[in-house]
Amino acid sequence: MENPAGVDWSRIPVPVEDGLAAHLPGMTLPSVRLAGTDGSVVDLSKLPGRSVIYIYPMTGRPDIPAPDGWDTIPGARGCTLQSCAFRDHFATLRDLGVRHLFGLSVQGTAYQKEAADRLHLPFPLLSDEGFALAGALKLPTLTVHGQRLLKRMTIVAKDGRIEHVFYPVFPPDRNADRVIEWLQDNP
Repeated sequence: MENPAGVDWSRIPVPVEDGLAAHLPGMTLPSVRLAGTDGSVVDLSKLPGRSVIYIYPMTGRPDIPAPDGWDTIPGARGCTLQSCAFRDHFATLRDLGVRHLFGLSVQGTAYQKEAADRLHLPFPLLSDEGFALAGALKLPTLTVHGQRLLKRMTIVAKDGRIEHVFYPVFPPDRNADRVIEWLQDNP
């Protein structure tokens, strides 16, 4: 199956359900301050209403090649496509009651800002560069060429408590659609 960006998902290894996110539903988000690409500092635990946080390993840049073997790592490919899908469905998510939408990775804010600007995202990307949120929630990680990254997942939270987790996420460009379906079934 090909998407509009030309990625043939049948050639990308599918991530497996390894149970590493099973503990998250029902947890309270920890009070951690995360820098946003819009200059904000966000504490997810204090946000009222429903929030969607899609977590991804790392955003690529047109001027920097992907790490060697990136496409052979299950769940690695598709961070930009995932962000674009959430961008394209931003209004629908708002209409379904999502008050806060964020992308999150462990990349620094300056690096993320390039992607947020280039992709015209109407929401901030958050940096968990110090793994404060990841450590407190025991989020699953992967290591690529010595660099520790977060595995792809999406968290739906309400009033600081995790309601639902999408994990593993594949293909990433369909993640926003699946979140919308869940929100429609769980108003």
